[in-house]
Amino acid sequence: MLTQEKTIGDFVAEDFRTAEVFKKYHIDFCCKGGRTIEEACEKKNINPEDLYKDLETVANRSTNSDIDFNSWPLDLLADYVEKTHHRYVEEKTQMIIPYLNKLCKVHGDRHPELFEINTLFIESARDLAAHMKKEELILFPFIKRMVEAERKGEKLETPRFGTVENPVDSMKHEHTVEGERFEKMAKLTNSYQFPADACGTYQVTYKMLEDFESNLHKHIHLENNILFPKAIALEKTLN
Repeated sequence: MLTQEKTIGDFVAEDFRTAEVFKKYHIDFCCKGGRTIEEACEKKNINPEDLYKDLETVANRSTNSDIDFNSWPLDLLADYVEKTHHRYVEEKTQMIIPYLNKLCKVHGDRHPELFEINTLFIESARDLAAHMKKEELILFPFIKRMVEAERKGEKLETPRFGTVENPVDSMKHEHTVEGERFEKMAKLTNSYQFPADACGTYQVTYKMLEDFESNLHKHIHLENNILFPKAIALEKTLN
């Protein structure tokens, strides 16, 4: 049942297939998932009824092949994010940067936007590497300790950072920075539509950038809309 009280993040957390609807309307469901549909539609001059109809269509499809991340234990979800999305970022950044460097050398004179795209992606690769390490070494281990404390009925020791909300707020801020960075790249690439004179390498690079952005959106969604809120709720329960 669709309701105007739910946030965009709630919709996607309950059924990730709804992300395709928000993408269709160019509505950010990960970094800005805390808004209602009405708020997002008003800002973009979209009729919310059209969007609700598309959500109904998605909701009526078979769900047999979809993963219900919202039902996963938090320790399992943290492991999944690290082993799936963090490894993806580590692998793909090392692949994409050389391609972008080559494009700048070969096509930069005719397409100067490539230099800005390259700079933005290098900044993203650097910041995401640091961001993921903080999650892997600080936040995720604490989430796993909370899950273990709940299972064993043990008292939770107060972490050095005080409350889980502190690193969560920091991670969400960094997610917003990445979201804005990729918005710039999407504009510079015309939503990853390569130009008429693009060679094979040019086309492959834009496709990799598009896939990277899509993976990052899911990565941020799983954290912002599912893992982080549930971690905050769990900490309050334990305390």
